[in-house]
Amino acid sequence: MKIGVFGGSFDPPHIAHLILAQEACNQLGLERVLWVLTPDPPHKHGRRMTPAPLRWEMLQLALLSNPRFIPSRIDIDRPPPQYAVDTLRLLGLAYPEAELIYLIGGDSLRDLPTWRNPQGVIAAPAALGVFRRPRVRIDLARLESQLPGLTAKIRWVEAPRLDISATRVRRLAGAGMDFRYYVPDAVHNYIIKNSLYQPV
Repeated sequence: MKIGVFGGSFDPPHIAHLILAQEACNQLGLERVLWVLTPDPPHKHGRRMTPAPLRWEMLQLALLSNPRFIPSRIDIDRPPPQYAVDTLRLLGLAYPEAELIYLIGGDSLRDLPTWRNPQGVIAAPAALGVFRRPRVRIDLARLESQLPGLTAKIRWVEAPRLDISATRVRRLAGAGMDFRYYVPDAVHNYIIKNSLYQPV
Protein backbone atom coordinates (compact mmCIF):
# COMPACT_ATOMS: atom_id res chain seq x y z
CA MET A 1 0.00 0.00 0.00
CA LYS A 2 1.21 3.50 -0.86
CA ILE A 3 0.43 5.98 1.91
CA GLY A 4 0.99 9.72 1.70
CA VAL A 5 1.90 11.69 4.82
CA PHE A 6 0.68 15.28 4.73
CA GLY A 7 1.76 17.34 7.73
CA GLY A 8 0.86 20.86 8.74
CA SER A 9 -0.62 23.17 11.32
CA PHE A 10 -3.92 23.31 9.37
CA ASP A 11 -5.01 26.62 10.88
CA PRO A 12 -7.46 26.19 9.18
CA PRO A 13 -7.48 23.33 6.65
CA HIS A 14 -8.57 24.77 3.31
CA ILE A 15 -9.45 23.84 -0.26
CA ALA A 16 -5.87 24.05 -1.54
CA HIS A 17 -4.78 21.44 1.02
CA LEU A 18 -7.45 19.08 -0.28
CA ILE A 19 -6.61 19.69 -3.94
CA LEU A 20 -2.89 19.12 -3.37
CA ALA A 21 -3.54 15.88 -1.48
CA GLN A 22 -5.84 14.66 -4.26
CA GLU A 23 -3.23 15.49 -6.91
CA ALA A 24 -0.69 13.48 -4.92
CA CYS A 25 -3.12 10.54 -4.90
CA ASN A 26 -3.68 10.83 -8.64
CA GLN A 27 -0.03 11.20 -9.64
CA LEU A 28 1.69 8.97 -7.10
CA GLY A 29 -0.94 6.26 -6.85
CA LEU A 30 -1.59 6.83 -3.15
CA GLU A 31 -4.27 4.64 -1.61
CA ARG A 32 -4.43 6.69 1.57
CA VAL A 33 -3.23 10.04 2.89
CA LEU A 34 -2.48 10.46 6.59
CA TRP A 35 -3.03 14.09 7.59
CA VAL A 36 -0.65 14.78 10.47
CA LEU A 37 -1.62 17.84 12.48
CA THR A 38 1.41 19.34 14.20
CA PRO A 39 0.16 21.05 17.38
CA ASP A 40 3.20 23.28 17.92
CA PRO A 41 5.30 23.55 14.74
CA PRO A 42 8.92 24.35 15.67
CA HIS A 43 9.27 26.77 12.72
CA LYS A 44 6.21 28.78 13.80
CA HIS A 45 7.19 29.60 17.38
CA GLY A 46 5.97 33.01 18.44
CA ARG A 47 2.93 32.98 16.16
CA ARG A 48 -0.45 32.94 17.85
CA MET A 49 -2.18 29.73 16.82
CA THR A 50 -5.64 28.32 17.27
CA PRO A 51 -5.56 25.69 20.06
CA ALA A 52 -4.72 22.25 18.69
CA PRO A 53 -8.02 20.63 19.80
CA LEU A 54 -9.96 23.12 17.66
CA ARG A 55 -7.66 22.61 14.68
CA TRP A 56 -8.05 18.85 15.11
CA GLU A 57 -11.85 19.18 14.99
CA MET A 58 -11.63 21.34 11.85
CA LEU A 59 -9.30 18.83 10.20
CA GLN A 60 -11.69 15.96 10.90
CA LEU A 61 -14.56 17.97 9.41
CA ALA A 62 -12.51 18.84 6.31
CA LEU A 63 -11.73 15.19 5.57
CA LEU A 64 -15.16 13.65 6.12
CA SER A 65 -16.08 13.43 2.44
CA ASN A 66 -13.03 11.42 1.33
CA PRO A 67 -12.46 7.96 2.89
CA ARG A 68 -8.85 7.96 1.61
CA PHE A 69 -8.03 11.02 3.74
CA ILE A 70 -7.31 9.95 7.33
CA PRO A 71 -6.57 12.40 10.18
CA SER A 72 -3.61 11.19 12.25
CA ARG A 73 -2.84 11.95 15.89
CA ILE A 74 0.79 10.76 15.63
CA ASP A 75 2.08 14.25 16.54
CA ILE A 76 -0.76 15.35 18.82
CA ASP A 77 -0.38 12.39 21.15
CA ARG A 78 3.31 12.91 21.92
CA PRO A 79 5.11 15.73 23.71
CA PRO A 80 6.69 18.62 21.80
CA PRO A 81 8.75 19.41 19.91
CA GLN A 82 7.41 17.36 17.01
CA TYR A 83 10.04 17.06 14.29
CA ALA A 84 9.44 15.43 10.91
CA VAL A 85 12.31 13.00 11.39
CA ASP A 86 10.61 11.54 14.48
CA THR A 87 7.17 11.52 12.88
CA LEU A 88 8.46 9.53 9.91
CA ARG A 89 10.28 7.07 12.15
CA LEU A 90 7.12 6.44 14.18
CA LEU A 91 4.97 6.07 11.08
CA GLY A 92 7.48 3.62 9.64
CA LEU A 93 7.01 1.49 12.75
CA ALA A 94 3.22 1.84 12.60
CA TYR A 95 3.01 0.92 8.90
CA PRO A 96 5.93 -1.45 8.28
CA GLU A 97 4.41 -2.99 5.14
CA ALA A 98 3.46 0.32 3.49
CA GLU A 99 5.38 2.53 1.10
CA LEU A 100 5.29 5.93 2.79
CA ILE A 101 5.60 9.17 0.82
CA TYR A 102 6.09 12.36 2.81
CA LEU A 103 4.37 15.24 0.99
CA ILE A 104 6.11 18.62 1.06
CA GLY A 105 6.22 21.79 -0.98
CA GLY A 106 9.14 22.83 -3.14
CA ASP A 107 10.00 25.52 -0.59
CA SER A 108 10.33 22.86 2.10
CA LEU A 109 12.62 20.82 -0.15
CA ARG A 110 14.76 23.91 -0.75
CA ASP A 111 15.00 24.50 3.01
CA LEU A 112 15.51 20.86 3.98
CA PRO A 113 19.15 21.36 5.07
CA THR A 114 17.88 23.69 7.83
CA TRP A 115 15.52 21.08 9.29
CA ARG A 116 16.23 19.12 12.44
CA ASN A 117 18.39 16.12 11.43
CA PRO A 118 17.78 16.40 7.65
CA GLN A 119 19.96 13.37 6.95
CA GLY A 120 17.66 11.43 9.24
CA VAL A 121 14.72 12.52 7.07
CA ILE A 122 16.57 11.14 4.04
CA ALA A 123 17.27 7.89 5.88
CA ALA A 124 13.67 7.52 7.09
CA PRO A 125 11.52 4.79 5.52
CA ALA A 126 9.69 7.27 3.28
CA ALA A 127 10.09 8.87 -0.12
CA LEU A 128 9.55 12.61 -0.55
CA GLY A 129 6.56 13.68 -2.64
CA VAL A 130 7.43 17.22 -3.66
CA PHE A 131 4.86 19.67 -5.05
CA ARG A 132 6.50 21.78 -7.73
CA ARG A 133 5.94 25.50 -7.17
CA PRO A 134 6.69 27.84 -10.09
CA ARG A 135 8.18 30.63 -7.98
CA VAL A 136 10.45 28.37 -5.94
CA ARG A 137 13.92 27.85 -7.37
CA ILE A 138 15.58 24.61 -6.32
CA ASP A 139 19.25 23.86 -6.85
CA LEU A 140 18.95 20.09 -6.69
CA ALA A 141 22.65 19.51 -7.33
CA ARG A 142 23.57 21.67 -4.34
CA LEU A 143 20.98 19.94 -2.15
CA GLU A 144 22.28 16.53 -3.21
CA SER A 145 25.83 17.56 -2.29
CA GLN A 146 24.60 18.60 1.17
CA LEU A 147 22.28 15.62 1.63
CA PRO A 148 23.57 12.61 -0.31
CA GLY A 149 20.78 10.29 -1.36
CA LEU A 150 18.15 13.03 -1.54
CA THR A 151 17.56 12.94 -5.30
CA ALA A 152 16.68 9.24 -5.28
CA LYS A 153 14.01 9.86 -2.64
CA ILE A 154 12.11 12.56 -4.58
CA ARG A 155 8.81 11.91 -6.34
CA TRP A 156 7.64 15.07 -8.13
CA VAL A 157 4.00 16.15 -8.09
CA GLU A 158 2.81 18.67 -10.68
CA ALA A 159 0.47 20.79 -8.59
CA PRO A 160 -2.02 23.37 -9.87
CA ARG A 161 -1.18 26.95 -9.00
CA LEU A 162 -3.43 27.84 -6.08
CA ASP A 163 -3.15 31.23 -4.40
CA ILE A 164 -4.99 30.10 -1.29
CA SER A 165 -3.44 30.06 2.16
CA ALA A 166 -4.49 29.66 5.77
CA THR A 167 -3.13 33.16 6.38
CA ARG A 168 -5.56 34.60 3.84
CA VAL A 169 -8.49 32.69 5.34
CA ARG A 170 -7.63 33.99 8.82
CA ARG A 171 -7.36 37.57 7.54
CA LEU A 172 -10.70 37.41 5.75
CA ALA A 173 -12.43 35.89 8.77
CA GLY A 174 -10.82 38.42 11.10
CA ALA A 175 -12.01 41.30 8.89
CA GLY A 176 -15.55 39.97 8.84
CA MET A 177 -15.34 39.23 5.11
CA ASP A 178 -16.80 36.23 3.32
CA PHE A 179 -14.38 33.29 3.01
CA ARG A 180 -16.86 30.46 2.46
CA TYR A 181 -15.32 29.16 -0.79
CA TYR A 182 -11.79 28.89 0.63
CA VAL A 183 -12.66 26.07 3.03
CA PRO A 184 -15.04 23.10 3.10
CA ASP A 185 -18.57 24.04 4.20
CA ALA A 186 -18.25 22.20 7.51
CA VAL A 187 -15.03 24.06 8.34
CA HIS A 188 -16.60 27.40 7.36
CA ASN A 189 -19.55 26.73 9.68
CA TYR A 190 -17.20 25.68 12.50
CA ILE A 191 -15.15 28.87 12.21
CA ILE A 192 -18.29 31.03 12.28
CA LYS A 193 -19.86 29.10 15.16
CA ASN A 194 -16.72 29.34 17.29
CA SER A 195 -15.83 32.93 16.29
CA LEU A 196 -12.31 31.89 15.30
CA TYR A 197 -9.69 34.30 13.93
CA GLN A 198 -11.30 37.36 15.42
CA PRO A 199 -9.07 40.28 16.46
CA VAL A 200 -7.83 40.03 20.05
